[in-house]
Amino acid sequence: MTKHMVPAQVRGIVSVRAEAPQDVKALIDAVNQDWKEFKSAVEQQNRDIKARFEDVVTNEKLDRINTSLGDMQSQIDQAHAKMAAIVAGAGGSDGVLKDAEYSEAFRAHFQRGDVQAALNKGNDGEGGYLAPVEWDRTITDRLIEVSPMRQISGQMTISNAGFTKLYNLRGTSSGWVPESGARPSTDNATFASLAFRPGELYAEPIATQQMLDDAEINLESWLAGEVETEFAYQEGLAFIAGDGANKPHGFLSYATGSANASRHPLGPIEVHAAASAVAISADEIIDLIHLLPSAYTQNARFVMNRSTQGAIRKLKDGDGNFLWQPSFAAGQPPTLSGYPTTEMPGMPDIATGAIPIGFGDFQRGYLIVDRTGVRILRDPYTSKPNVKFYTTKRVGGGVSNPETLKVIRMA
Repeated sequence: MTKHMVPAQVRGIVSVRAEAPQDVKALIDAVNQDWKEFKSAVEQQNRDIKARFEDVVTNEKLDRINTSLGDMQSQIDQAHAKMAAIVAGAGGSDGVLKDAEYSEAFRAHFQRGDVQAALNKGNDGEGGYLAPVEWDRTITDRLIEVSPMRQISGQMTISNAGFTKLYNLRGTSSGWVPESGARPSTDNATFASLAFRPGELYAEPIATQQMLDDAEINLESWLAGEVETEFAYQEGLAFIAGDGANKPHGFLSYATGSANASRHPLGPIEVHAAASAVAISADEIIDLIHLLPSAYTQNARFVMNRSTQGAIRKLKDGDGNFLWQPSFAAGQPPTLSGYPTTEMPGMPDIATGAIPIGFGDFQRGYLIVDRTGVRILRDPYTSKPNVKFYTTKRVGGGVSNPETLKVIRMA
């Protein structure tokens, strides 16, 4: 089933009713049908290559199905995330909010950086079109892809300026002695610490008081949602590649040869070097898996962006089996060599010197530190007739155990 053949009852599921289990099942069925056609197209392409003949039609079909697979698998991942958010945000399956006032206004986490926005009732370009006599009472948002790092990482809420983690570097020694021999003192274990300091995100969108009075939607809730999405976007990028300057330290910065390689007491994140600058082989995926100590493989997963998933979807093992497999049931992510795969928009593309794939136990490997509370200041005084919504959130992050994470760096 190619993209243009997806049934009407499957298309648009996420935007309309992503949380409905029966719709997720329909998406999964469509993905698996596409997966069958994808494998068949790959086999045809391989036969063409062996025959020293490149069929443009076969290649175009393969690309189309690959894109369709990526689209629908992404929708399934989003549906799973929405279902998880409903349970977490609504206090369980009863759907009753545990903190209705807070949850309704600022659900989950406010997340973004420096935002300046102005809404003006009299100017169409600045919001005037929101207050006519009759209009479409919905807003179509421009897509912002938010990193799912919070879903897979360890998290801690603190009530003070920071958090410091202690590490045991071992070092205790021992020795063999005869029955009556002397027992000299042995070396002691040594310890080291690592600080996690929250940085501060802020936003200050502005609206006129008349705009708030006259608009036919709840603009204050809409502005809260805008800030929430933007904060999520900004912190997601920082969790992946942040430099630590007033923001979290991204896990990619701890890789061998990167900016924070020497920051952690346990050393850097180990890197597996790819042979090519533009492609990843099946053997390199297997090698990456075996770099991770077996003690950390039980909860290990791959992270990569959509483009990289499209590239590795064609890889096979020595027996001709595809390494990538789609979701087969609701609540299950796609897998790569049997390990769950998380699509992470902020990860780099496959390119010279880039780190496009991470693998490991992120729950034990990366720690997100939240300072208690999101601060909202509604300020109708300092910029009359405007109302300012000054919003701040303090969040930090960094690698808590580099031994649980491994990455591939392109040549």
